[in-house]
Amino acid sequence: MINRADAGRVAHPILPAASTWKQQIRNAVQSLPVLLQQLGLNADQYPEALIANPEFALRVPQSFIARMQPGNPQDPLLLQILPRAAERIEVANFGLDPVADLQHSPHPGVIHKYQSRALLIAAATCAVNCRYCFRRSYPYRAGSITQTGLQQARTYLISRPEINELILSGGDPLVLDESKLARITDALLLPQIKRLRLHTRTPIVIPNRIDAGFLRWLAALPVKTVMVLHSNHAHEWRDQDLQVAMRELQRLGVVLLNQAVLLAGVNDSAAAQIALSEALFDAGVAPYYLNQLDRVAGSAHFEVSDARAVQILAAMQAALPGFLVPKLVRDVPGEASKQVLK
Repeated sequence: MINRADAGRVAHPILPAASTWKQQIRNAVQSLPVLLQQLGLNADQYPEALIANPEFALRVPQSFIARMQPGNPQDPLLLQILPRAAERIEVANFGLDPVADLQHSPHPGVIHKYQSRALLIAAATCAVNCRYCFRRSYPYRAGSITQTGLQQARTYLISRPEINELILSGGDPLVLDESKLARITDALLLPQIKRLRLHTRTPIVIPNRIDAGFLRWLAALPVKTVMVLHSNHAHEWRDQDLQVAMRELQRLGVVLLNQAVLLAGVNDSAAAQIALSEALFDAGVAPYYLNQLDRVAGSAHFEVSDARAVQILAAMQAALPGFLVPKLVRDVPGEASKQVLK
């Protein structure tokens, strides 16, 4: 029997078989002409996108490019990372801090929006730059955790005993190696912390990030671990290494959840969302959230209306069992939790 997640997998002619995750991050494609050449696309079709954006540059690892369809300018994985002229159009109500992270930051690198959970900006970079990223304008230089900041965070957690869950985010915490991750968890996994949550897209784009060293670090943690993956399209699961990585995480008892973002032209159809839920289930990952777009400047061309989002959710509910239907949510600044739209 052929696993549906393997169907149509694209063989990669460039990526060395022994390439480590750190090498893949270092060698990520940051040149649009190089990316388009690899995909057999004409650079003349993207004149505006060739203008450099040093504040949020193109970055995509070869292992993710391998799952894109050559010659297809509408490939849903490509569209998530492709700079476009629309990013430079100013749109009302699209700002630099759409979910009010900075208003809920008692110390640099610490965000405390929700009563029992505190989030740590553990890393200032990601393995891939997604064009709709709600933290694309976040002031990482001043807002990421430092060694001094770890002590401030520890003191803050102690002063707030209602916090029982620590979330490592960023950027992406899995661009850090195990020694840096251990430095954070050694400092902050206080007795009051029941769960560690990792928010990451790195295993999706670079599956071999889930290597022996990372698994040893996970296995030694004293608390239950939840990994919230960020995958938006079923085609992202066309990689056998990603399937293996999920099995290794499950073997350690890691709870695997996924949160997707509803993106115009990428996954804004019932068929795309149903296929994603099925691919997630095949890999042992539970669909958790389907997020409406956070209105960060430069992302307006990705927005899907609430009415359309609700239609898609209704079609999913009709086609899938309840455990494969994610919650449709929006992050509303000032609310006590994410707001469920339906």
